[in-house]
Amino acid sequence: MVNQPLPLVARITALPCRGGSEILKRLFEPLGYAVRAEHHSLDEAFPEWGESNYYTVELEQSITLQNLLTHLYVLIPVLDAEKHYWVGQDEVEKLLRHGEGWLQSHPERELIVKRYLRYQRRLSDEALARLIGDEEADPDAEQERRTGEEEAIEKPIALNQLRLEAVMQAVTESGAARVIDLGCGEGKLLKELLKQKEIQEIAGMDVSHRSLEIASERMHFDTMPPKQKERIRLFQGSLMYKDGRLAGFETATAIEVIEHLDPPRLAAFERVVFEHAKPNTVIITTPNSEYNVRFETLPAGQFRHKDHRFEWTRQQFESWAGEVAQRFGYTVTFRPVGNVDAEVGSPTQMGVFSR
Repeated sequence: MVNQPLPLVARITALPCRGGSEILKRLFEPLGYAVRAEHHSLDEAFPEWGESNYYTVELEQSITLQNLLTHLYVLIPVLDAEKHYWVGQDEVEKLLRHGEGWLQSHPERELIVKRYLRYQRRLSDEALARLIGDEEADPDAEQERRTGEEEAIEKPIALNQLRLEAVMQAVTESGAARVIDLGCGEGKLLKELLKQKEIQEIAGMDVSHRSLEIASERMHFDTMPPKQKERIRLFQGSLMYKDGRLAGFETATAIEVIEHLDPPRLAAFERVVFEHAKPNTVIITTPNSEYNVRFETLPAGQFRHKDHRFEWTRQQFESWAGEVAQRFGYTVTFRPVGNVDAEVGSPTQMGVFSR
């Protein structure tokens, strides 16, 4: 069972967290953990002394024991931010060894590295350079190139347009007056939403600042009439963290987003969208991997986009969506997007969640 994920809970009764419960979430939620924390006062007999830096913490996830222990080994010293022994070159080697496979893609990797190495700049710079040495110098440019490759694969069947039409139909059926596009990219759906006068408030969120700039340019945001501009806003953010800006929308869309998340991070995405934001309707599209054999230019066994972390079959998507709907009090229906092949289904699959 060493490679089998198990339903595990780690409980640390007295953990110093310099930065409070927020930093606990920033470190553990992107790895897929449910985080519970109880803050302790300095002395219960003297409440006027205030709160301490100590918490009782519970971390819960279905994960292999090895990965759980590895995460604790690296991140507990990061939370403490104070190692009580000499930090030298061997600590760099330990960090890179135990961070293999997860630290490179963690959104807080710089904070983790700097705290783990007690802010020793030479060691931190070396660790970060070795950790991200294979990454492109311009991640936004690389992302644009990869997206272009995916669009070229899907262009013969005009899949992008079919996807937009299917999502717009679902949005219209939801009757929403306030709509947010999560992972809005370059704003293609936002342009369509602006055409619908009954939609009073529109928001687009993306982790990429460059994508938001392109979206703004495509919608001619600078010269947009004032009344039109009042209806829409763009902002940068991550779907890994609870964000108050996501609340209050009746419908949320996530078009071709989830497959870009590492599987352990899906749990964080689920809580951010379905537990905290809680829109009445959530519309999610993702590739149907079974259909990939129909793309003549896509080599066998490859994903449509080099940044995809997975591409699901219809059964895998329906199983995930059904479990999420049940857990958070939604129902879900499934719709094909694009022409339906008798053997492999449609090229894109869509789930419409209703609360």
